Amino acid sequence: MKILFQGDSITDAGRKYEDCHDLGRGYPKYAAELMKNRHPGTEFEFIDLGISGNRTENLMDRWQKDCIDLQPDLVSILIGINDTWHRAADRSWLPDEVFEERYRYLLTEIKEKTRAKILIIEQFLLPVPDKEFFRVDLDPKIQITRKLARAYADAFLPMDGLFASRCIGEAPEAWAADGVHPTEAGARFIADVYADAFDMLFGAMK
Repeated sequence: MKILFQGDSITDAGRKYEDCHDLGRGYPKYAAELMKNRHPGTEFEFIDLGISGNRTENLMDRWQKDCIDLQPDLVSILIGINDTWHRAADRSWLPDEVFEERYRYLLTEIKEKTRAKILIIEQFLLPVPDKEFFRVDLDPKIQITRKLARAYADAFLPMDGLFASRCIGEAPEAWAADGVHPTEAGARFIADVYADAFDMLFGAMK
């Protein structure tokens, strides 16, 4: 069973680019461990092709080679925070309709050219003071991600909301020091939710 992790630095997590099976130090590593432990009779191939700094447009540029050609059984996508962050300095926000068009392209390609299940991971931002203004642009794009998940996904992880719940009574820095890049605890939390979602899909994928 071929599992493809796609996204930006959160998925990259320091992986070795010369080895697509290296899962770095983030949620793909911990999710893979959980999935193997829960399904010991299944032979998995885990592929991590997250690239630090990527935005939706970058995924589009490499989607044929880094997704479609691989013909995964499951592809998970965590993308979107850089579509906001990379434009935050001068607030030259990417139009929401462009973000939606790009993300929809990725999902349509999977639906039309593979038999893969789709797991969408919502982009997230924990409440840290220096990035609070991102919300002006990020929140509408999270709503777009949720809309696309309803239309295309087989499973959806609402991580912005889930992390918000974890910040009640505990400092956001425990989960992501800069509000974006998870600590080990944050990565393990994503992995736990990921593995639970996979369990729900597993029966239909065998």
